Amino acid sequence: MSALPPCPKCQSEYTYGDGDNYVCPECAHEWPQSAAAETPDAAKTVKDAVGNILQDGDTVTVIKDLKVKGSSSSVKVGTKVKNIRLVDGDHDIDCKIDGFGAMQLKSEFVRKA
Repeated sequence: MSALPPCPKCQSEYTYGDGDNYVCPECAHEWPQSAAAETPDAAKTVKDAVGNILQDGDTVTVIKDLKVKGSSSSVKVGTKVKNIRLVDGDHDIDCKIDGFGAMQLKSEFVRKA
């Protein structure tokens, strides 16, 4: 008997296969069997604009003027951002910028310092 993965939604161990999907009888959640091959704990690699791998705590430099939503000012080219934190989502860097406060940036607009 093969070991089936637990439900990603409720962590129930009573999942079963149904065609190309797994099904949880407790919460009725269905997900594709191909998704089970991917490990959810695998760390997503975040790279900067030139391909350097970023890690939590790195210092980066902004490579393009970035408009700040809700403000008339912008983050200028060359602004150094210290102690970044990587997060999931469209904006994958969480940081604090002097003069602006807490912000989220896209890794494609920064370069590792």
